[in-house]
Amino acid sequence: MKILGISCHYHDSAAALIIDGVPVAMAQEERFSRIKHDSAFPKKAIDFVMKRGNCDSVDYVVFYEKPFEKFERFAYSVVSFFPFTYGQFRRGMAVYLKDKLWVKAELKENLHVRDDQVLFVPHHLSHASSSYYCSPFQESAILTVDGVGEWTTTSIGRGEGNKIILLQEIRYPHSLGLLYSVFTAFLGFKVNDGEYKVMGLAPYGKPIYVDKILKLIDVKDDGSFRLDLSYFSFHTSTTRSFNQKFLNLFGVPRDPQLGHKFDQHHADIAASIQKVTEDILIKLANTAYELTKSKNLSFAGGVALNSVANYKLLQNTPFENIFVQPSAGDAGGSLGAAQYVYHHFLNNDRKFVMEHSYYGSEYSNEEVEKFLTDNKIPFTKYCNDKILPEIAKIIADGKVIGYFQGRSEWGPRALGNRSILADARRAEMLKTVNLKIKFRESFRPFAPSVLAEDAQDLFELPRDHYPSRFMLYVCPVKEEVRKQNLLPAITHVDGSARPQIVFERVNKRYYSLLKEFKNITGIGCFLNTSFNLSDEPIVESPEDAYKSFSKSNMDILVLNDYMVTKDGKQ
Repeated sequence: MKILGISCHYHDSAAALIIDGVPVAMAQEERFSRIKHDSAFPKKAIDFVMKRGNCDSVDYVVFYEKPFEKFERFAYSVVSFFPFTYGQFRRGMAVYLKDKLWVKAELKENLHVRDDQVLFVPHHLSHASSSYYCSPFQESAILTVDGVGEWTTTSIGRGEGNKIILLQEIRYPHSLGLLYSVFTAFLGFKVNDGEYKVMGLAPYGKPIYVDKILKLIDVKDDGSFRLDLSYFSFHTSTTRSFNQKFLNLFGVPRDPQLGHKFDQHHADIAASIQKVTEDILIKLANTAYELTKSKNLSFAGGVALNSVANYKLLQNTPFENIFVQPSAGDAGGSLGAAQYVYHHFLNNDRKFVMEHSYYGSEYSNEEVEKFLTDNKIPFTKYCNDKILPEIAKIIADGKVIGYFQGRSEWGPRALGNRSILADARRAEMLKTVNLKIKFRESFRPFAPSVLAEDAQDLFELPRDHYPSRFMLYVCPVKEEVRKQNLLPAITHVDGSARPQIVFERVNKRYYSLLKEFKNITGIGCFLNTSFNLSDEPIVESPEDAYKSFSKSNMDILVLNDYMVTKDGKQ
């Protein structure tokens, strides 16, 4: 049974192919088009997953939401707030009439399938499925939180065996995801892209504006909430999400041109919206527990990528285990839609647990050498993993490595296959990698990769929790590690870090590299950030990797078993 899941026409278009309930290939369109957050129909991603799965046809094509229900919400909103929505109506109708309403015809035309082979799964069911059906749980509470799907912005459900039931929901325009995005825009960052920056800025501030934010949102004890729309314009405007009443409360927005600079006022606002978000999520999760009495929580939706909040859920709710799928946002909906059809709709048993995120493309040594030779790029080739101790020594000597190997990662986190690596023991690496290599804000923290057996010696982490495999917990660095200043480049201003736990059985080559680094330094941990420059998608191919390497101040590029230097010396 071959099922192709697709998400597109909003942001982060993607395709996922599952065969007999097991994912074989998944990728976002942006990796191939090189357009960050590409929302177009994912032709290139579809071509890749079909080729990877050796498929020329599928049994079903599944879309991750219901376009006509989404249009119903758009039309209702336009009518409800008319005449303030005239501009939104003109722009929205142009988009819907162009492509958003005709998804079925688009799928049939591009994939040559019949009417009865095209299925649609509601947006939040796709989110719920993307987490639960990939989790190790046989039963679980489910929480989904994002900006908006068709109508739903938040849902609580239960998964048991191969079935999912959604029990409660909150509907548009009341949305925690949209509230966080409003503050993302106010703080001068791009919506659906800069939410990570708000999370990174928050530890520099204090949550002194929580009471002001609670004027915007009425939160009940069970976590249900309603926005006071008089402070917002996201429901009426195509260009701005907050209005003058909002500005009267919070002051002047942060100028996007400030780059890495910020003032204390805006840092305090970031801390405050992060605190409000965490508090609401804790209340929602506690309600999910009361409804299900499960010790397990499957969490999905764009808000589930808030790794600071994820760790707070573990600390402040009765849940003993939490699973967050590494592509928890809209791209992951493609996987969830396919999984829902296979398990719930077709009533097939579960037989998959997502142990890793390596579902993208890979390139052989022959392909890498052809690229280097064709482009007259000098290189050194190593055999039988002999490159690993050399890379470890280079990192320990203070160099920065562009590291490319194996299949690319599914989701927004680079987890050792499309990564930039540096020595976490060197404090200067924080500034070097942020400003001279990534060309991004200096206040943003970096994450560490750490050997599984060493993780609990360095970080306040539960053993083998799945979110920590995917960099989806922000936890405290151990006090003694902070006192000795052992890992300054990955320790954030509040003493936290977002570690990736690396297991030998999951990524043997990356694990071996960490072991080599530990042999040299005594610490099985280094700085790992995604292999891309600011405003670019993570690199997918050797060509992408070389372009980013050439435009930045990285010292060494590693492509599988090949090493390239800036000066061409080998």
